[in-house]
Amino acid sequence: MTGVPASAANGSSKAGPPRVDGTDSDAVGGVKPARGKKVVAAAVNQASVWNIANLLTMLRLLLVPGFVALMLAEGGYDPAWRSLAWAAFAIAMITDLFDGHLARTYDLVTDFGKIADPIADKAIMGAALICLSSLGDLPWWVTIVILGRELGITLLRFLVIRYGVIPASRGGKLKTLTQGVAVGMYVLALTGWLATLRFWVMAAAVVLTVATGLDYVRQAIVLRRQGIAERQAALEETEA
Repeated sequence: MTGVPASAANGSSKAGPPRVDGTDSDAVGGVKPARGKKVVAAAVNQASVWNIANLLTMLRLLLVPGFVALMLAEGGYDPAWRSLAWAAFAIAMITDLFDGHLARTYDLVTDFGKIADPIADKAIMGAALICLSSLGDLPWWVTIVILGRELGITLLRFLVIRYGVIPASRGGKLKTLTQGVAVGMYVLALTGWLATLRFWVMAAAVVLTVATGLDYVRQAIVLRRQGIAERQAALEETEA
């Protein structure tokens, strides 16, 4: 007799075509590891990184060195270059508003976005504040307060993440908006009453920065206490 199909020799009359997930039809019973599934899943996950939300975040990261170059061009005091730097800063702030909204609305949240988005936020704001202070347009203590708060709260979130997530508050969103407006006004070469106005906007931003920072610390303490109490109750219940 000529060769008998392997499926027949094993008691199966089906020798169907290869499955689209990369495994043979004979491996349904778990005989073969579904390596194809892992390859496909990896490809999907890799492709999901390149979504519109993450692309906006990447754009914001790329704008940081461009903004610094424009800000410091011609000694940092040329109104034309400062206007271009303001445009780059404004684009970065606008993308910050849209990328998070798009990610949540269209289920585009990725691990890359969770890490890169806050980094991009801190990078553009930090670059602007440091440039302004180095040029003498903004006191260094303002830069230290704002950046110290941002970095401190980010670290605090990581420290209490085992107990839960501290949600963004309305005050925090208002703080971010006020900071963006204030820094943007300082980036522009404003004079007269507009220069006076930007001082008060920045003062409001500093107050909101400190107030919301203290509120996040309070929330972190409460969240940690609740987490410890819940774990203790669960442990006592298990022992009982």
